[in-house]
Amino acid sequence: MLPNVPELVRRSALLSGAVAAALLAWTPSAQARVKKIVIDTKVSPAFNGASFGTAGQYETLAGRVFGELDPNDPHNTIINDIELATRNPNGKVEYMATFFLVKPIDMSKSSHLMWQDVPNRGGRITLAAASRIDGDIGLSSGWQGDDSGDTAHQPAPGNTNAYAVVPIARNRDGSPIKGFVMGRILNASGPNSSPIIEHSNPIPYKPVTLDTTQARLESHDHETIDGVVNGVTVIPSSDWAWASCSATNPFPGTPDPTQICLKNGFAPNKVHQVVFTAQDPPILAVGSAAFRDAASFFKYETQDDFGTPNPVAGGISWIITRGSSQSGTFVRQLIHYGFTQDEANRQVYDGAWPIIAARRIGLNFRFAKPDLVMKLYEAGSEGPLWWHQFPDHARGLPPGGILDRCERSKTCPKIVEHFGAAEVWGQKLTTGWVGTDAKNDIPLPKNVRRYYFASSPHGGGRGGFNVDGGNIPQCNSNNYGPGTFPSNPLPQTQTVTALRFHFRNWVMKGTLPPDSVYPTLAAKTLVAPTKAAMGFPDIPAVLASANPDAPNNFIQAMMQYDWGSGLDYSDNTGHHSFEPPIVRRVLNQVAPRTDRDGNEIGGVPVVLLQAPLGTYLGWNVTATGFHKGKVCNYQGGWIPFAKTQAERLANGDPRLSLEERYGNHQNYVDLVGAAAKKIVAQGFLLQADADALVAAAAASNVLNP
Repeated sequence: MLPNVPELVRRSALLSGAVAAALLAWTPSAQARVKKIVIDTKVSPAFNGASFGTAGQYETLAGRVFGELDPNDPHNTIINDIELATRNPNGKVEYMATFFLVKPIDMSKSSHLMWQDVPNRGGRITLAAASRIDGDIGLSSGWQGDDSGDTAHQPAPGNTNAYAVVPIARNRDGSPIKGFVMGRILNASGPNSSPIIEHSNPIPYKPVTLDTTQARLESHDHETIDGVVNGVTVIPSSDWAWASCSATNPFPGTPDPTQICLKNGFAPNKVHQVVFTAQDPPILAVGSAAFRDAASFFKYETQDDFGTPNPVAGGISWIITRGSSQSGTFVRQLIHYGFTQDEANRQVYDGAWPIIAARRIGLNFRFAKPDLVMKLYEAGSEGPLWWHQFPDHARGLPPGGILDRCERSKTCPKIVEHFGAAEVWGQKLTTGWVGTDAKNDIPLPKNVRRYYFASSPHGGGRGGFNVDGGNIPQCNSNNYGPGTFPSNPLPQTQTVTALRFHFRNWVMKGTLPPDSVYPTLAAKTLVAPTKAAMGFPDIPAVLASANPDAPNNFIQAMMQYDWGSGLDYSDNTGHHSFEPPIVRRVLNQVAPRTDRDGNEIGGVPVVLLQAPLGTYLGWNVTATGFHKGKVCNYQGGWIPFAKTQAERLANGDPRLSLEERYGNHQNYVDLVGAAAKKIVAQGFLLQADADALVAAAAASNVLNP
């Protein structure tokens, strides 16, 4: 649950007072860092007393780290507004962050590899059983300072969510900082008031006044994928209120800065967009430094400044930080800002694994909203999206790369990144591969491996071998609407398991993982995102959808935004001078080619894609609502093959039926076995998973009455 702005200020004040009191015995040091750890809960043995491989039993420790940052240290000056944070008597900036440590009870039996996981929107992460069998250690570190994760909005022993408490920026004279904030309400209807949701959480900022003449609310009838807005209606200030209302509590309702109430109710299938003035922005990138410092403490220190032992002291030889989706964008930003090195100039990370994350998180500008996912007017594409320094041809920014700072400090980790097709269609992935003009394959550095999961949905599907369709997905949790096609079942799990095996060996032993596998312009496996260029077939189910022309004019547009002169567009720091941004240009993108079935080529080999049961899409068509006919945000689709030739011909489907492809059930099982054997040899599948896949195919309903 997100705190309101006065609560953020109160928490910041509590942080300063409470930490100062708790850490009264601190001795000033050359470097700021984690000064105190508190263990709130300990479960030993954990996991119902189970024993894992040679590591034996595990225990879990939930707690908090209290630390401070030197605002003048070059390692921290990238943090936007850190110079405007309250300082303690040592001249440092304080923070608190949660942690959840999963470790063998006997650390001498550990692998000495720690996975530092990035929680997604406050959800605490535990260490998977496979990693426990390997003797690994898990650290789930809080970082998000606009979400405390608990209803009391303050740290509490035993808390099960991950969060950070960060300071509030104030003007040098102590007065509050104010700025413009924009929020959008999608597909609301009827008399009930509506909160402003950013992806899945309420927006963390509140208006400085409930006077609606000091804000602007408008509705939109239609928005194109390239940001052209039609049917704009400005709602008079007398016809809406910051309030909670319903049919039994009609307009103007009960004053509430977290909701909007309309005099005549919300009209369906519209976007309502509000711009208002907020104040007291939290300095969110302090959470990034807290994340770095927690890793550094557990890797290097024996105890805190009060003698509390580091529970894994001397036991961590390597750290790999890992995050998926929003959390993966955090990892990319962590590297870009140079948080690979601590204030003592020590390298923190040996490996980094940003997963299904095409952008850098929008975290480090004033009034940032890190929960957003790059839909219209949402930040996250600013600055370099590629690893090595490369020109930003279309936007005219100075040449840059995500690795620039860690290369200067010689602290770059080994990096594995993997993506699916949903990131191409919904997260503007390929700009990071071919630049803003989409004309050049950008070379990968030697310390980076890239793996593309062709035709895969966001995070992978349920897997299995089932000829029947599944549930229709929702396009996201913010009233976006349903998709059209069943959810894409194409899995990533087995391949990720193999990548994890290789990544551990790369970091711990120096054994190189398989070469990168992804489509390129040079191989002509990356093309313009049109049906003709891709070779995408005319599938009856698509032709009958709300967008029969898909995937033409369908990919989520990559835009160059203008928020005014207050923003550094290379680092995405500073502030927005106005909202919403101006769309300066739409940048060209590319997408993978497909085969005659509409399945993408050029990716990592996956058994179900080698023995397909249908067309697996990295996109889906939104069926109803404001975005009807547009890409179903972050969702993939699946269009099964006809079972027989007669069924296929009756439907006018150009794709061969299961019967025509495989003949009978045993032939299909044999094909799965041959594909699995080949993929094991290529290093993208472990033998145990291959055996399980063949057994699942044998037990499936594929041509098996």
